[in-house]
Amino acid sequence: MSFAWTPRHREELDALKTRYPDPGALVLPGLWRVQEQEGYITEEGIEAVAELTGRAKAEVYGVATFYTMFHLAPVGTHHIQLCKTLSCALNGQPSILEHLKAQLGIDVGETTPDGRFTLSQVECLGSCGSGPVMQVNETLYEHLTVESVDTILKELE
Repeated sequence: MSFAWTPRHREELDALKTRYPDPGALVLPGLWRVQEQEGYITEEGIEAVAELTGRAKAEVYGVATFYTMFHLAPVGTHHIQLCKTLSCALNGQPSILEHLKAQLGIDVGETTPDGRFTLSQVECLGSCGSGPVMQVNETLYEHLTVESVDTILKELE
């Protein structure tokens, strides 16, 4: 499998390159575009970002594996990320997690057989005052209850 930037992504990255004196600043934007283009971060995409930025593949891989927003394997159409930090845990996250696992029939780190849902636990989603929280793709859901989770899942069907 080979990787080639789409014309739009290449144009965006070339435009960004003019804004930064160090091309290494494009590691994150490059990884974002690989994931947008491929659905996840492929090995070939890591190589393309390394070439674009002049960084070692290992360094780009390190960035891709550090941030939970990047996926090194395909995820479901709806990627559910449930916060597992203390404030969410104290406000009911464990019961929300168990409910999600039961409703989806999968465990953390798994994807439903139909490819629709992937369930992940992540560190802070930056909404500690409104926990428990989860993010589905780019949408944040706060003050979760078992009932609100059911409503959210129903809307995603």
